[in-house]
Amino acid sequence: MQPTHCTSDMRWAPERLGPERLEGAYAWRSLLDTGAIIAGGSDFPVEDPNPFHGIYAAITRRPLAGGDPGWQPHQRMTREEAMRAFTVWNAYASGQEAELGSLEPGKRADLVVLDDDPFTCPEDRVKEIAPVATLVGGEVASGTLAESRAQTNA
Repeated sequence: MQPTHCTSDMRWAPERLGPERLEGAYAWRSLLDTGAIIAGGSDFPVEDPNPFHGIYAAITRRPLAGGDPGWQPHQRMTREEAMRAFTVWNAYASGQEAELGSLEPGKRADLVVLDDDPFTCPEDRVKEIAPVATLVGGEVASGTLAESRAQTNA
């Protein structure tokens, strides 16, 4: 599922889908409440590939810009659910949960070091979070860990 579709489609979906079909569209909370998991994505190049735009859309159901109060807020995901949708639930959905999706012994150390904490930062900040270092297989692929430590300790 691509959470940014909700915030992109919110301008036209009510008119095109109608009230009955709209209730079941972008219904993340309803799906999660059944015990289902949601694998998150961006649908690039239709949407921006930045996962934090998708996480922001999942937790706020608001577009990236503007003062919109949110659309169908009862269908929002929690921050933990949105992060899982882009990590462990994606790995599970692709049958790769034994090697990807979480940081555990025996799994590939593919990870990003971020410039803010997506679990605790102000909600509007989530969409602006950026990696300061990327590791693939435990090796630094971009950025430096020294810069990451300096930012974390600031």
